[in-house]
Amino acid sequence: MKLECVFPAHFEQQITEAIAFLKPYTKRAYLVGGSVRDLCLDEPLHDLDIEVYDIEPKAFELLMKRMGAIGVGKSFFVYKLGDIDFSLPRIEHKSGIGHKAFEVHVCQDEKEASKRRDFSVNAMMRNIFTGELLDFWGGKEAITHKTLEIIDEQSFKEDSLRVLRAVQFSARLGFKIERKSLEVMRGISLCDLSRPRILWEFEKLFRAPCLHYGLFYMYALNLFEKCFTCKVENRFFEIARELLRYKQNFEDALRPYYFVYIVANRLKQEPLRWLKQLEAPNHYLQTFKHQPFFEGEISDEMLLHVSLEMPISQWLGNYRSGVKERAQTLRIWDELFTGDVSVQEVIADGFEKEAIRYELKRRRIEKIKQQCEA
Repeated sequence: MKLECVFPAHFEQQITEAIAFLKPYTKRAYLVGGSVRDLCLDEPLHDLDIEVYDIEPKAFELLMKRMGAIGVGKSFFVYKLGDIDFSLPRIEHKSGIGHKAFEVHVCQDEKEASKRRDFSVNAMMRNIFTGELLDFWGGKEAITHKTLEIIDEQSFKEDSLRVLRAVQFSARLGFKIERKSLEVMRGISLCDLSRPRILWEFEKLFRAPCLHYGLFYMYALNLFEKCFTCKVENRFFEIARELLRYKQNFEDALRPYYFVYIVANRLKQEPLRWLKQLEAPNHYLQTFKHQPFFEGEISDEMLLHVSLEMPISQWLGNYRSGVKERAQTLRIWDELFTGDVSVQEVIADGFEKEAIRYELKRRRIEKIKQQCEA
């Protein structure tokens, strides 16, 4: 089977150069992994992985150096040049604790090498010379049915990170996890994963278009209990409806933060506590400072109070229906509410140091009351 595809211009040039360089050494070099999946889905490509057969590790290392590629995972035979990762085909066996503790051996059999991958949709291979598609595990069919299916149960269990990858793939692609695969994942502990590594997979989920899929599988796989020591239970459908109903209102600049804001607040959890548990970087902690959450309808008065601390465009509750339009009318979408009370005015009245800030806020709150009573 051939996979016909057109690469973006910058990839086309890099692929052409890779073909010219590798052709004297092998007829078996394959585009592998997520890039083949995304080509089948007609999704944008961000980087490419090429697996090179029929070359021994030492000769491969010398060839990569001649190409100008940089070793980014030499123990895994991985080199990077431009947007392409070149690697030797390999098989892996668990050798210790953690998702990186594997013994690696070169393997020259395509089916055996592809067996180490997590899901059938990520195990397809496209020959860069001929366009031939190798699909040993039913990846094309899984794409047609929009399902994620484990290839090999034993190797999957050896890498607990794959449970989180399943969740973020589901949310990114809008794919369902096949029933038996879900059962296997339920029995896998995540105790060997570091908190930053967990966050790394969650970050891909936070930006995904199908957040309700991510929510469902976090619930189905008990990830709220495993990662955040809390339960979803009877709030699940309420949260799922909110994610589905309002996702089109999400501001791009805040997209990585809405999921945590909505889910944590609906579960009556403290979002900052979750983020600290995951050792989240500072931009998360700064964004979640002073982020109030309101149940029920949001009045103009509530919006004005929020805008004392931040413009509504920076508030994570701004996805609710009509909020953006009302904030623009009130002129607080991109600006703080001042009530025409200035710092200079407060200082002129004799206030000093910390008292200036408190008096400024008090006067502006008074202006809000007057505006809402008018």
